Amino acid sequence: MSCGCTSRLTDGRAIVDHVKVKGKQHLAPTVAHEINCDCGETFTLETVIMNCPKCGMTYAVTPCGSADKENIKQAGIKYA
Repeated sequence: MSCGCTSRLTDGRAIVDHVKVKGKQHLAPTVAHEINCDCGETFTLETVIMNCPKCGMTYAVTPCGSADKENIKQAGIKYA
């Protein structure tokens, strides 16, 4: 997915939709980032689309942008 999608996709829902269309939702990110969810839960992002285990908030990043934590965006509760 090195298509420059990170620079044009800044909305979490758009990222989820794009990654799913490409069939890449089960890929591991380049770096396993620690996510500090708004609900207070801290967890490791194991796939490029993942829900918080406590509240269900969906976090997403494109595989090509997954090395930078700033590219990980919220998409909404149980969007994935």
